Amino acid sequence: MKRIILSCALALFAVPSPANDSSAAIGLGGLELTQNDAVRMDSEELFLSMSRVTVKYRFTNTSAKDVETLVSFPLPIQPSPDYYMGDQGFPDWKADLDFKTLVDGKPVVLTYREEISIPGRPEVKNVDVRLKERLWPVRHWDQYDFADKYIAPLAKAEQEKLVKSGLLRREEGSDEILPNWQMQAHVTRRQLFPAGKTITVEHSYKPVTGGSVGGGLEREFRSGEGYKEYAAQYCVDKTFLKAFDKKRSVKTRDKDGNEAGQFYVENWLSYVLKSGANWKGPIKDFRLVVDKGKAANLVSFCMTGVKKISPTQFEVRKTNFEPAKDLDILIVQWAPFE
Repeated sequence: MKRIILSCALALFAVPSPANDSSAAIGLGGLELTQNDAVRMDSEELFLSMSRVTVKYRFTNTSAKDVETLVSFPLPIQPSPDYYMGDQGFPDWKADLDFKTLVDGKPVVLTYREEISIPGRPEVKNVDVRLKERLWPVRHWDQYDFADKYIAPLAKAEQEKLVKSGLLRREEGSDEILPNWQMQAHVTRRQLFPAGKTITVEHSYKPVTGGSVGGGLEREFRSGEGYKEYAAQYCVDKTFLKAFDKKRSVKTRDKDGNEAGQFYVENWLSYVLKSGANWKGPIKDFRLVVDKGKAANLVSFCMTGVKKISPTQFEVRKTNFEPAKDLDILIVQWAPFE
């Protein structure tokens, strides 16, 4: 994978974004993504910016029979280390994301479903039922006092039992016991793929603000294992760091006249690309466009074949593309942010 640096201005903050379409079925364990061997993804055009994200697909049913299936657009799993767990909570897919879908240019009815699971423990079923029995809220990441309110009153034996079952977990390196379940939300629809026909599907949504105020890229943090993982996720290399250090060293003065380096924020934009591999064969024609904005900002992500197509946009084209990993973009934005 090759890392590239782009001048970019997305928004002040970024949040992990929703994901690729994927064929789905409702099984005993709930909503499950499944391989679809009849419907081919002819093309995918993905546009990423902080004001709007759009994706347009062309699907062809290669079989001699109509195919009707449940299609899912999965949202990011929560809780996530890349999401600000504050008072704003998890974004509402209608009010906050303004999520819309068109099929052959016409709006369709969408539904919403949440799946509760234990990370790394797919054999653990009915987690939502167990939470309801205990009157525990699903969104534990929205409640800073969750452990004090719901876990601390339990007897030690009961806590250990719940840790063993996977519902709770012991924080590494301490005796603190915390919730261990996660939520995967899906925007779904019933979709008919006529035999031998091609249809277009378009999604659009407005990313919700969130993020982090600088820190991770500073020189003093670059020797730790945490930084190595962070740099690998976004393919940060020496060229990127050289540009970052040069900009960071430019001195400014705050409102009190004190000298300081350039103030910045680190932004993340994630897009689940792997689910595009759930259709028949590879994506025949894939096109990604990342929109920049201000010329001063820096972007790093793992992708090959990046081409600048305008002063504000960068393009990646792939043929017979089989996405093996998701897309993570790091944006460094410098003050002033207006």
